[in-house]
Amino acid sequence: MSANDRRPVGSPQSQTYDSAFLKACRREPVPHTPVWFMRQAGRSLPEYLKVREGIPMLDSCMRPELVTEITLQPVRRHGVDAAIFFSDIVVPLKAIGIDLDIKPGVGPVIAEPIRTRADLARLRDLTPEDVTYVTEAIGMLTRELGSTPLIGFAGAPFTLASYLVEGGPSRNHEHTKALMYGDPRLWADLLDRLAEITGAFLKVQIEAGASAVQLFDSWVGAIAPADYTRSVMPASAKVFDAVASYGVPRIHFGVGTGELLGLMGEAGADVVGVDWRVPMDEAARRVGPGKALQGNLDPAVLFSTPDAVMAKTDEVLDAAAGLEGHIFNLGHGVLPTTDPDALTRLTEYVHTRTAR
Repeated sequence: MSANDRRPVGSPQSQTYDSAFLKACRREPVPHTPVWFMRQAGRSLPEYLKVREGIPMLDSCMRPELVTEITLQPVRRHGVDAAIFFSDIVVPLKAIGIDLDIKPGVGPVIAEPIRTRADLARLRDLTPEDVTYVTEAIGMLTRELGSTPLIGFAGAPFTLASYLVEGGPSRNHEHTKALMYGDPRLWADLLDRLAEITGAFLKVQIEAGASAVQLFDSWVGAIAPADYTRSVMPASAKVFDAVASYGVPRIHFGVGTGELLGLMGEAGADVVGVDWRVPMDEAARRVGPGKALQGNLDPAVLFSTPDAVMAKTDEVLDAAAGLEGHIFNLGHGVLPTTDPDALTRLTEYVHTRTAR
């Protein structure tokens, strides 16, 4: 596919171009503040649990019809302004042959952690042929979604490296930091290799029809700003550069990244995601002009009373009132036991409260 063939995805000729979500990403006037939720497609929905019953997580990510159904479920139920592609950040690693599994209640577990230079050889290039199920699913989804944008996503190099080096989720990231500080050349080569794989994975999604992409750096809040600048940002920037020519908005999100917000914007994002720890107006000050912001209601607020949810939502919207572009989201993913009706009410409330 040539560069010219790619342009319609992010151009005025695209069905999704004038959606509230993409307008907000471009920092243009919107009819209402757009809403979507991280992990909106998944475990909080009874219809999701029903269609996933007995199917392992990674298997479900490789079945286009199932991916399509799961991705559409929250759009139908909540009336959100964008769909997020149902997948997992370790899918591209599995696709290139890394021996891993997603264990219920634990998360991704790597059979043989990557900690030496010889281990890098296991991280081969990702090709579109490795993830044909992604291309097929996105094609099905964009036909169903029509003018509703689809957000593609991938895990950022640091977070993928953390899983690979630790062998699974980690509280302290001791092996990750030991490698980063003790062998900075190997660390840089590992992240550079993961940046190539991640960039290739996002390209597949955009070329299949994704209207925007989000890079999740779930664990990067464990890193100090100086270490981020030196040891993480170059790889994240390489990912964003890889998809810059497509003209689709690029969103960057991490958890516990209040001290990194400005740097995450500098890495190349058009939209910076903010967790619930930093008010949106303060986040805007840290990020600086020229970026839209996304966030940032605490997911736990949804377990409170409807009046309390509305009051906390008002706080977010008031803090975001002066932003160039704002996409309403939670400050992290939807928690598994969240009442789906609370999300439906929240979506409707934001739309009504912010109607222009």
